[in-house]
Amino acid sequence: MLERLNSESLSQLPKDVELPGYDRSRVTPGIVHLGLGAFHRAHQAVVTDLAMAASGDLSWGILGVSLRSPATRDALTPQDGLYTLALRDAGDDGQPKEQLRMVGSVLRIMVAEEDPNAVLERIAYPQTRIVSLTITEKGYSHEPSTGYLRWDDPDILHDLEHPERPRSAIGILTYGLALRRERSLPPLTLLSCDNLHANGDTLRNLVLAFALRLDATLAAWIDKNCTFPNSMVDRIVPGTLDEDRARISARLGFEDAWPVVGEPYLNWIIEDRFAAGRPAWDLPGGATFVRNAAPYERLKLRMVNAPHSGLAYLGAMLGMRTASEAAQDPALRRYAEDLMQLEIAPTLRGIPESGLEEYRRRFMARVSNPALSQSLQQIAMDGSQKVPQRLLGAIRDRLRRGDDCARLVLAVAAWLHYLRGHDERGDAYAVQDPLADALARLLSRADVAATAAAPAQAAQRRAVVLAGFKPVFGDLGRKQAFVQALAVQLERLREQGVRAALAELEREAALARALEAEPAAQ
Repeated sequence: MLERLNSESLSQLPKDVELPGYDRSRVTPGIVHLGLGAFHRAHQAVVTDLAMAASGDLSWGILGVSLRSPATRDALTPQDGLYTLALRDAGDDGQPKEQLRMVGSVLRIMVAEEDPNAVLERIAYPQTRIVSLTITEKGYSHEPSTGYLRWDDPDILHDLEHPERPRSAIGILTYGLALRRERSLPPLTLLSCDNLHANGDTLRNLVLAFALRLDATLAAWIDKNCTFPNSMVDRIVPGTLDEDRARISARLGFEDAWPVVGEPYLNWIIEDRFAAGRPAWDLPGGATFVRNAAPYERLKLRMVNAPHSGLAYLGAMLGMRTASEAAQDPALRRYAEDLMQLEIAPTLRGIPESGLEEYRRRFMARVSNPALSQSLQQIAMDGSQKVPQRLLGAIRDRLRRGDDCARLVLAVAAWLHYLRGHDERGDAYAVQDPLADALARLLSRADVAATAAAPAQAAQRRAVVLAGFKPVFGDLGRKQAFVQALAVQLERLREQGVRAALAELEREAALARALEAEPAAQ
């Protein structure tokens, strides 16, 4: 049995483990972070750790908040908030290599469900200057297709009735800000670091909508004083496996109950709009501050998240387990590369072709990383929240110009096909989605509609019902070109399977190229 990692362990760790470059006993909290999961600990917390070391400003320690699960708190509290970041990649010999870094920026972890008032007090703490979030798309209690707050969300309804015990992120933020205002404390910055379109603007609109329901003067105070910068974050962070814990603990010589694993690549774009200062995040290899994050967000959502989702749903249906396995499959790799090059890149006007090509090559190298075991099920979860952000915007742009979007639509069809809960080998898996029940009913209605229709109309009727699900598709379900394309791709997946559907796309592309070449040949 190894001793547990803690502050006293730092001096005894192997020399090749990087340590925090500052005295942790002098760190004071300046950030409250909601959603202390693996991604935050491998991304923002690491950059904060490095920023404090580089600047000497130790007033930016992190008070982490898990909204419901105590697992992270229970794992890290005995470790004084310390944990290991393992950056994994393949060496020149093709074998995995791993660099370990001890991260010290997290000072304390709280569980909101156990003591929501303690979280509100921390938001209203005088030294708190930033409240940041990585709560995933589903944590915003909003409708993905519109961005509006869902007033029928059970957590939002609860928070309106029980202001003393909020449980939604939006409720916690709003009541925490109300407490700051009541105590005449300075405003702060609310920084969303989730993969949402205009994540800062979205968060601002949701908080203001909730605040307006409570008190118009509170909404006015938040609107006038607090800032909500948009941001873009990027790093592949698989879920930590038991084998990761065992391997890392063995290298440390101490037990780390919850290390995190990630790729070496990191990107963070933030609009430089902070109400009360910020850490020196803009160190080399850290964040980049910009006036407008929208072009960077659009690029990342479309050239990283979209093909990632396409690979996940198609690969999962083939019975694959990891992203690297899917990315190294020749047919799936060609699909992802053609998706980015032929359908997504043309929607990103204003970005040089050479830059898009470099982005495409980098993504394929990253997702093919054999040293990372990123689960396709992890990427595939919560599709109702991800598909509108990652795929539907590009589809709308292509349809508006009358351009082909078969590959984009195949990714959407693959998500709907994935919702059946079993792959092509018959192996079952759990569908994890906040709208899982509604989506199950939707699939059932689509099956009924297809069965009731004439055989020649069955695929079309199925697609009409599925595309009519407004929480995801909004008005896209009324676009005949989209419904027709969805019907074609769904039918291929249902009747022929993933590989045949991919082969059909390649045959159609070859035919289109031949037809384009005909006039030149004449």
